[in-house]
Amino acid sequence: MSPLVIVPLLFSLFLNLSLAENTINVQNYGAKSNGKTDSSKAFVNAWAVACSSTSPTTIYVPRGNYLIRTAYFNGQTCKSKAINIRIDGTLLAPSDYNVIGNAENWIKFEKVTGVSIYGGTFDGQGSGLWACKNSHKNCPKGTTALTFYDSNNIILSGVTTQNSQMFHILIDTCHNVKLQGVKISAPGNSPNTDGIHVKLSTGVSIMNSHIGTGDDCISIGPGNSNLWIEGIACGPGHGISIGSLGWKIEESGVQNVTVKTVTFTETTNGVRVKTWARPSNGFVRHVLFQHIVMINVQNPIIIDQNYCPNHEPCPRQGSGIQISDITYQDIHGTSATKTAVKLDCSKTNPCSSIKLEDLNLSYKGQSTEASCINARGRVSGLDKPTNCL
Repeated sequence: MSPLVIVPLLFSLFLNLSLAENTINVQNYGAKSNGKTDSSKAFVNAWAVACSSTSPTTIYVPRGNYLIRTAYFNGQTCKSKAINIRIDGTLLAPSDYNVIGNAENWIKFEKVTGVSIYGGTFDGQGSGLWACKNSHKNCPKGTTALTFYDSNNIILSGVTTQNSQMFHILIDTCHNVKLQGVKISAPGNSPNTDGIHVKLSTGVSIMNSHIGTGDDCISIGPGNSNLWIEGIACGPGHGISIGSLGWKIEESGVQNVTVKTVTFTETTNGVRVKTWARPSNGFVRHVLFQHIVMINVQNPIIIDQNYCPNHEPCPRQGSGIQISDITYQDIHGTSATKTAVKLDCSKTNPCSSIKLEDLNLSYKGQSTEASCINARGRVSGLDKPTNCL
């Protein structure tokens, strides 16, 4: 064999050995794939080894079911800035909701940098807690399935989360997060099971994902900027919501949000902005909703600045959240109600620079109506009633 052939073969062998040395199999640290043995400690120990590595490392979860009571992955002291987690199996929360029902998080990553999760299923087994809540018993609040807090340069690709007790995925105080090809599922009657909740974060993108839950498919809390949401199938659920905002007087605003190429199927809302009817110095500005299909959606386009469930915590004042520069463009399909556009803005801080362009929404084969209060802007491609803009 000539040297020209031997050298590539030796290099390939060296590369494969290097990859093997930097791959950590959770089963080698005691994880059991029987779905019954608590493997929390094994996952945390595998993380500790990866964290201490000075080179890129992969944590591998083989096929099977892995029971995780709770798992907390802290990256503050990590030497590695590139940890891949490749999951071929399913991570299971305890079926008894009381075990983790009062924990804030089931699986949490905090202060991590350069973590990527590829594949796998996170199953919160939340049906027991939903039944408890729906029967109005004294139940635990429930836990969020997968949380990233105070972290940077995160990728979630091909990940499935299902049946979470509460939120499925929480992105909190993070920068540069990419979610792509994510699947999130819970029944339409499962309470508070938001698909993805983002707060106090910048540079988050959510792409090419299918989300069906009992609450918002995607909810955007205070303090977010530069969000990109594209290629989403939403339903069942409550739509994509900015808010609720304005619970606190001192609150960070939301700006530079793009939501495009989304299909809503039989959801409660389509694209929504929701603020409490309370004083606040927050804001929503520079938002684009574009190329959106509504299929039998109850409230396709809605701004609700008088949000106040049970009418108890609100001091009967207008919302302090200032909403401006919101564009709705190329939105078509069917509404489940006659009024397809509801812009109910603050009486003390009216909405400004609202643009409705190229809308084509029908109700039972007929044209729809728009209801607009305290909103200023322009409309094109829509029959404009006298009280709208």
